[in-house]
Amino acid sequence: MVGFAMALQSKTTTCTATTPLQLRRSLYPFTSNVSFQLSQKSPRRFHVTAVVKKSPKRLKYSVPRLPKEDGLLYIEVDPEGSDTWKLDSAVELLKSGAVGVIPTDTVYAMVCDMNNHDAIERLRRLKEVEASKPFSILCRSLHDIDTYTTGFPRGNSNGLSDYFRAVKHCVPGPYTFILTASKALPKQCVKYGPALPKYASRKSLGVRIPDDVVCQAVLEKMGAPLISTSVRSPQENQWIIDPVLIADTYGPEGLNFVIDAGVRLANPSTVVDMLQIPPTIIRQGKGPKQQWMADPNDVEEKD
Repeated sequence: MVGFAMALQSKTTTCTATTPLQLRRSLYPFTSNVSFQLSQKSPRRFHVTAVVKKSPKRLKYSVPRLPKEDGLLYIEVDPEGSDTWKLDSAVELLKSGAVGVIPTDTVYAMVCDMNNHDAIERLRRLKEVEASKPFSILCRSLHDIDTYTTGFPRGNSNGLSDYFRAVKHCVPGPYTFILTASKALPKQCVKYGPALPKYASRKSLGVRIPDDVVCQAVLEKMGAPLISTSVRSPQENQWIIDPVLIADTYGPEGLNFVIDAGVRLANPSTVVDMLQIPPTIIRQGKGPKQQWMADPNDVEEKD
């Protein structure tokens, strides 16, 4: 027995097995009837602070490459962007066709990959967005806007103001600009409907460059803009500014993740129609009116 114990101790100290089966064979080469449990902790690459409980109200429309586990990934981050490494798991989900919620410089936004048609359809179903209602895209810079639109109106010899130079002073910031979509924009972003015969081209597109470090970190890790729509309550049609309430509302419906960067103010972006001359505000929000912007409400008050 002493010899057996010494042999066992010797093998235990020099064991390099990495699986339960290899460990058992290394310690007990003369028997196969020994049973034991091996506890092994795997390192975590991100910090998950909460997971919403499972719900049978999942969307029937699912993306095959998404994880099979039901539930919602909830990631709490520093609003100042000191821990953007936590965003890696959410970005991987987005690249796999997920639909999630991220912070912006105004309200929270529900987003998905602009190149994934299935994800866009899931986003419409989650928000119950009508097929005729357009989405916006969150951009990293003016370069993205130049790529996916025909650009801002520029000055010419006929006296047309150079609105591009004026817009440069407003971005990044709480503005959504309506521009003409370019051919570089994926077809699923400018067409809508569940079947090809019902597709119809949409010539305009809303673009945003949010002034938020967490949002910009997500966009940089994605390497491309994201389809976006503001998060509202389905019943009350009001902005949901608390990420916990967003998880409670849309988690049971199939939302894949929420990035919590704190409670926001119920003040959306200012929407400016750049297709009109002069550019016209069609929704006044957080972004203040600039001198080069027209406001129909001002005309009505004067009349």
